[in-house]
Amino acid sequence: MKRNITEKLKAWKEKKNRHPLILKGVRQAGKTYILKEFGQTFFPHYHYVNFEEDKQAGKIFQQDLNPKRILDELSFYLDSAIDIKNDLVIFDEIQSCPPALTSLKYFSEKLPQLALCSAGSLLGLYFGLSSFPVGNVDFLEMYPMSFEEFLSGIEETRSYDYLKNCRLDTQIPEIVHSRLWELLKVYFITGGLPEVVTIYHENKHDLYKALQLVRDKQNTLILGYEADMAKHSGKQNSMHINRLWRNIPSQLAREQNGSAPKFKFKDVIPGVKGYERLSGIIDWLMTAGLIIKAHIIDKALPPLSAFKEENAFKLYFFDVGILGAVSQLSPKTILDYDYGTYQGYFAENVAAQEFICSGIDELFCWREVTSEVEFLREIEGNVFPIEIKSGWVTKAKSLNVFAQKYSPEYRIVMSARNLKINVERKIHYYPLYLASRFPLPGKK
Repeated sequence: MKRNITEKLKAWKEKKNRHPLILKGVRQAGKTYILKEFGQTFFPHYHYVNFEEDKQAGKIFQQDLNPKRILDELSFYLDSAIDIKNDLVIFDEIQSCPPALTSLKYFSEKLPQLALCSAGSLLGLYFGLSSFPVGNVDFLEMYPMSFEEFLSGIEETRSYDYLKNCRLDTQIPEIVHSRLWELLKVYFITGGLPEVVTIYHENKHDLYKALQLVRDKQNTLILGYEADMAKHSGKQNSMHINRLWRNIPSQLAREQNGSAPKFKFKDVIPGVKGYERLSGIIDWLMTAGLIIKAHIIDKALPPLSAFKEENAFKLYFFDVGILGAVSQLSPKTILDYDYGTYQGYFAENVAAQEFICSGIDELFCWREVTSEVEFLREIEGNVFPIEIKSGWVTKAKSLNVFAQKYSPEYRIVMSARNLKINVERKIHYYPLYLASRFPLPGKK
C-alpha cells in the first residue's frame, strides 16, 4: 500500500546529521509494513528484529549498550552481514526491549552513519520504564490511512489521480464527484486501518460480505485496544479509560443538531466528576493515539492556541471505522447514509482525521453564544473558518456571523456538494473528500 509517510522517510534518509528514527503511532496503523517496504525499496538490504516476538534478540542488549558489539552479535544472530554505511536496521516493537530503546542514544553518538529505524506503540514508548534517549532521536508519527491513501490502497487509481491533481479551478465532472462521494461513504465504514482496508479490497466484489468482514475485524481490533488499556494502566484505571472512550459516541446521541458537542464530564464515570478528575484519563487516551481533541475557543485571532482552555473541547475517534464499530452502526445504515444526527459527527470525525493526517498538530473550533464553526485553520497568520455539512444543504448561518465579526479572506463549507469557488461571496465549497487537500493550490 502506498503511504504518504514514505516521502518523509526518504527525507530522513537524506538528512544531514540524522539520528536514529522512532516511528510512533497507534497500533495497527501500518508501521511495520511501511518500514519493511522502505528498507526493501531504498536500501540494498534491511535487517529486521521484532523485540515483542523475539525475546532472544533482546538478550543481546543486556551485556552493555556498545553499538559495535550489538551489531556484531545481531549479524551473527540474524545470519546476515550488516553494512553500516548502506543497510537499514529496523528495531520493531522497541518498547518491549527497554535497553534497545536506551541504546539509540549510543547509536546516535557512536555510529551516526548507520540508518536505524525503530517502531513502537505510543503506549509502550510513553509509559515504559526505560531511559528515553531525549535529543538523540528523530520522530515521525504515523496515522491510519487518509481517504487519499484509502483510494490508493483499494486500487482506485483514476479516483486517486483525480483527487491528487485537484486545484481551485478544477471542474470535477459529476460522474467523478459521485464516484468519490460513494467511496467516501465506504471509507466511513472501513476507516483507515490498513488491515481493515485490505480485507475490504480483497472482498469488494461482494460488498455485503466485504463490509461484514470489515466490521468483524474492527470488533477484534477494539478488543485489542481495550486489552492494551488493561496492560498499560491496571484493571481499575482501564475500566475508567474504557468507559470514557466508549462514552464519546454515546454523548453524540444526545445532540439534535448533528454537530459534535462539547465534551461533558458529568456521569461519564460514576463517582468521578469534573475535568480535573477526568483529565488524566483523557490525556492517557490522547497519548495512546485513540482520540483526537479539538479545542473550543471564543476568539478567532492568531495565534489560536492563546485562547484555548483546558476544559473546553470536542473529542473525536482516531479512526472513523472504529467509531462506527463502537457505535454499533451497521455498515448498511452508514452506506445508505441514514443514521440521523450521527451523520454530522461522522463527517466531522473524517474532517478531523484528514486534517491531522495532512500535518496539523492542533485542531480548533470556534463558539460564541449560539454560533459555532466546526474548525478553524490558521495559515500564514490568517484564520479560515471551516463549516462541515454531512449532506447537500450548505446554508451556514454561523459562518456568516463569523465573517461579519472577523472578515476572513474567505470561508469554507465542506459537504457532499461538488467543488465550487464563489469569488464574489468569498466562499469556497469543498467536497468533504478534499479535506486533506485544503487549501487547494491555485488562484483564490
